[in-house]
Amino acid sequence: MVGKKQTADIPKKRPSLLAQLAGEREKLFSDAFRQQYGAVCFRYVGETSKVEVLVISSRDTGRWIVPKGWPMKKKKPHEAAAVEAWEEAGVRGIVRKTAVGRYTYLKVLDDGDVAPKIVDLFQIEVTVQQEEFKEKGQRRIAWVEPDEAARRVRELELKSLLVDFKPRGKRKGT
Repeated sequence: MVGKKQTADIPKKRPSLLAQLAGEREKLFSDAFRQQYGAVCFRYVGETSKVEVLVISSRDTGRWIVPKGWPMKKKKPHEAAAVEAWEEAGVRGIVRKTAVGRYTYLKVLDDGDVAPKIVDLFQIEVTVQQEEFKEKGQRRIAWVEPDEAARRVRELELKSLLVDFKPRGKRKGT
């Protein structure tokens, strides 16, 4: 028949991450969540109280994320978050020692398996941004308003933290 596609010609749609994980419910309840530490890097625009947040692209899919990584030996969680911000985006600054939030996400592994992650987020008021850093050329970097950062990231819990992001603590130099 002309005009009708054969079933074999239609590409199969990959199930959503939630659908994949629903098929392996034991991962949600088996302490399978792996811990990571991330940074909500921000800066003030000029002398105003307007804030911009840093988002970076992931190396594998190119989607927008915040700097994050694994725990590091002999580093406290906030220190590990600061190292990730430096390596992934070339920024340093004043790091808040207590987490300002947390989000979860599902990482798709090379073999197609899904691994749940939990990320504790630490606020960094950026005071230094270098042109050269470890992962330069592997990521895109953007400074955007918090609501735009929330639009760009995929993870719902991270979106909710970013949409109304207000720095905690005193502004540097005040």
